[in-house]
Amino acid sequence: MGFWDTITDLVEAATPWSTADADAPAKESTEEVTAETTQEEASSEKEAAEAPEEEPAAEEEEEEEEEEEEEEEPEIVDPKEQLEEECRNSKQCAPVKHHFDECVERVTSAQANGETAKEDCVEEFFHLAHCATQCAAPKLWSILK
Repeated sequence: MGFWDTITDLVEAATPWSTADADAPAKESTEEVTAETTQEEASSEKEAAEAPEEEPAAEEEEEEEEEEEEEEEPEIVDPKEQLEEECRNSKQCAPVKHHFDECVERVTSAQANGETAKEDCVEEFFHLAHCATQCAAPKLWSILK
């Protein structure tokens, strides 16, 4: 067994989608089939034909129950996001937001003209995010206490 065979065996053992090798079950001889087994098979085929009609109804009921459970749970809203959004638009962060908006306008106008942007607004974005976080932190702590 070579190095690559070992690697292949390890990969096959680790992958969940590997195929399982199994022997086929032994087939019954046709002489042993009796009238009773053929009747049982016929009745099981009838039940199988009727079962698919019932399954979708059961699945639909389960889905409706799951949807009802999901609807009953109140949606949790993160107050931090709301407070930071208010702070981004507040008077305190207005200069930083103005600087960020100007940068975004420069970059988008350069891209619209077919030029490559010489800058990105990452630094301005982080300044705005920092300002919003600093503004929202005291308000957030008062809500969480």
